[in-house]
Amino acid sequence: MKEIESALISGEIDLAVHSLKDMPSQIASGLELAAIGEREDARDVLVSRDNLSLAQLPPGARIGTSSPRRAAQLLAYRPDLQLVNMRGNLDTRLRKARSEDYEGAILAAAGLIRMGWAGYISEYIPMDVCLPAIGQGALAIETRAGDEDVERLVAPLDHKETRAAVVAERALMRALGGGCQAPVGAYGLAQGNVLELRGVVASLDGERVLRERIAGSAGQAEQLGQELANILLSLGAAEILEAAKG
Repeated sequence: MKEIESALISGEIDLAVHSLKDMPSQIASGLELAAIGEREDARDVLVSRDNLSLAQLPPGARIGTSSPRRAAQLLAYRPDLQLVNMRGNLDTRLRKARSEDYEGAILAAAGLIRMGWAGYISEYIPMDVCLPAIGQGALAIETRAGDEDVERLVAPLDHKETRAAVVAERALMRALGGGCQAPVGAYGLAQGNVLELRGVVASLDGERVLRERIAGSAGQAEQLGQELANILLSLGAAEILEAAKG
């Protein structure tokens, strides 16, 4: 990420395309998100070796994930699951999920769909069970701030409903002070001028889960994200996030 942004700032490249969920909530000075494309399915999914749903998995099933956010929410739903650290590129994780070492893995729907691998998905996990990462499913085009030629070029790719949704999610993350590995999830949905934002902060063991939602004007996306963060903080989110760092 830093190498790409350095290349942007130096003029070596004119734009960069990122998976938004991997970007920090505060981007480097002198750069901007000139376009955010229409979001793919933002949900997490289960890829199960035996094509089972979460509810159907046997007691103590070994499920791969490298995400504290996913692990915390899944343990709240199924405390008996064994959440096992799983890393590697998407191809590697997909192969591991269907091996004898695991009963399955939790992955992002968007990546599998974009690769044409949606047929491996055993279950699209409901948002009530597992809220996605900030910006999950969205692609962002980063440019130098004020580069009008490039801004004009990418402007048609900007999807206003997706932008409102992810602006709110990123504002929530900034206000909570969490990073991309914090046990925090959020999902914004803009329909017309109305934006609904859902957020979750969970302890790593899944025993304490704060889930809240608010709705307001899509034109006030930043403020909505801050407002929901304040609600979560008032319920004890800071204590949960501090413990998760430890």
